[in-house]
Amino acid sequence: MGRKTYTGKSMTSSGPYSHAVDAGDFIYFSGQTGYNGADYQGEKYDITTQTKKSFAYLKDALDQAGVTFDDVVKVNVYLTGMKYFEEMNAVYQTMFNEPFPARTCVAVYELPLGADVEIECIVKKPV
Repeated sequence: MGRKTYTGKSMTSSGPYSHAVDAGDFIYFSGQTGYNGADYQGEKYDITTQTKKSFAYLKDALDQAGVTFDDVVKVNVYLTGMKYFEEMNAVYQTMFNEPFPARTCVAVYELPLGADVEIECIVKKPV
């Protein structure tokens, strides 16, 4: 029996991975950057735009899986510098309603495609 996966329609993969994998009660969504768009032409975006696009690509994958941001229970955010935290957080807080999902936010040395933010999440499927 194969793994059930979901593929966003508006984005590409920058490696050998699925956009989302169904694991029974949970769906694990791969990290998305602002540069994962199928229409990306190499332009550079500020952190606010990157964050908005990361969420747009996650939403695309969530839609394919039939779930929403309200079903998200855990988010991991990777930034190339904590200097981006406030701007990322300003976008982040518009994406979720209370009670907010659990979250980890860490600074990393580099991200794929030269991005400054990558966001991944875990969803608990609604009953």
